[in-house]
Amino acid sequence: MFQRYVTYRLRRTFNVMEFNKIDIKPNHSILLLPNHFSWWDGFLAFWLEGKFFDRNFYIMMQEDHLQKRMFFNLTGGFSINPQSKEMITSLNYASNLLSDPTNLVTIFPQGALISNHAEQITVQPGIGHVIKKIKGDCQIVYYTVLVEYFESLKPSLYFHLLDCGTNHDFNFERMKEQINTHHRTVLQNQINVAH
Repeated sequence: MFQRYVTYRLRRTFNVMEFNKIDIKPNHSILLLPNHFSWWDGFLAFWLEGKFFDRNFYIMMQEDHLQKRMFFNLTGGFSINPQSKEMITSLNYASNLLSDPTNLVTIFPQGALISNHAEQITVQPGIGHVIKKIKGDCQIVYYTVLVEYFESLKPSLYFHLLDCGTNHDFNFERMKEQINTHHRTVLQNQINVAH
């Protein structure tokens, strides 16, 4: 029911929503790491999960944001408060969810809303904590979503997915470099996107 509502809202708001496909590893949970630039980001991750990943959707949100959007509790939303001692409990909860191959957990690596024109994606260290505590197989996927209007009154969204490997070959510094190289390349290539 909520998937239909989200799809309806997104279709009414956006002109085009396109994403590239990557190979999804079977029997792996998915850690989804999107750039965080708008109020729409949770809905966009939810839509993409239903369109492409086909997993149980969960999303980590800042506690004060989740309190303003309690409906995300009904769709797998759980909170984190970076200034609280309970932060580790939230990170461990995400790791436990990702230990089940039927789950997808969305975590915004920047930890805050940042313009999608920013050239640097800061990846918070809590991501490393989550990945290292996963028991099982997990594929790590980053995406940059960029907005363009071109000749439409409604904006179009372009999702640029990147396979960052698995929790078994995870290296925090390498992943940060992968994400930032991908993000800068996407920003540059967006100039030539077909419309």
